[in-house]
Amino acid sequence: MQRRKFLINTALTAGSFSLLGNRSLAAMLAAPEYKLTPLRNNVGIFTEQGGTIIWMVNKEGIVCVDAEFPEQAGHLITELKKKSEQPFQWLINTHHHGDHTSGNIAFKGLVKNVAAHANSLTNQKAAAQKQGNDDKQLYPDTTYTNNWKVKVGDERITAHYFGAGHTNGDSFIHFENANIVHCGDQVFNRRYPYVDRSAGASCRHWAVALEAAQKQFNKDTIFVYGHAFDPEKVVGTMADLKAMQNFMERLVDYVGSSIKAGKTKEQILATTAIPGVTEWKGDGIERGLTAAYEELTA
Repeated sequence: MQRRKFLINTALTAGSFSLLGNRSLAAMLAAPEYKLTPLRNNVGIFTEQGGTIIWMVNKEGIVCVDAEFPEQAGHLITELKKKSEQPFQWLINTHHHGDHTSGNIAFKGLVKNVAAHANSLTNQKAAAQKQGNDDKQLYPDTTYTNNWKVKVGDERITAHYFGAGHTNGDSFIHFENANIVHCGDQVFNRRYPYVDRSAGASCRHWAVALEAAQKQFNKDTIFVYGHAFDPEKVVGTMADLKAMQNFMERLVDYVGSSIKAGKTKEQILATTAIPGVTEWKGDGIERGLTAAYEELTA
């Protein structure tokens, strides 16, 4: 997306209409920034802006996991209506953050039910009230505290809660027959994660939750991640969950050992690389360092 915008801006500022040609420039300006990618058994992903969405279409209806933002959710809905005339049966939220739930409102009057972990609903309401946009929310009407199951056509969908991590309300959503799991933001694939302590996140337990997920699913499972450093790598394998677990463990170990060694918070936050972690990239390393420090010194 950013590359396309860069090319457009470059073409315009350089006065390159004649070089590109009217048709080429028009195509560039009109090209959709979103993409639907089939994965397996009528299940696929939608990517545009915000957390990755899973969609499923079968003979009984349509199911979506997460909703990005209202405009992006509208793009998804339009495309799924082209695929099927069946009703939208379920919208499931992996957790409450706006880049995953702001688009819920686009499903109002369209989807039959919205589901999420009970803590996710609590967090979504608290965030909306704080921001004064309660009227722009479509809240879950179905909640659970541990596991939850629903059957839509030939697909059985199960939500698993393994405890606090990114927040205290993150779920892994498993499309069992397709064997595809949405990890939500429990996995930031090779990208420094956001840790929301205001919503009950735990750096220490995050690794525990990821270990539990690895035991629940198998080597044939396709995993979908909320975010990735490389936008093309929001889909992966069990190895990515193991790598994320290793990152969280090393983060906690590093901050803990630094505290014991007498380092100040400022010294810890000045860290530019966590020992033993070489794959994680991007900005935002201080977010995890801050969260781990606050948790370990609470």
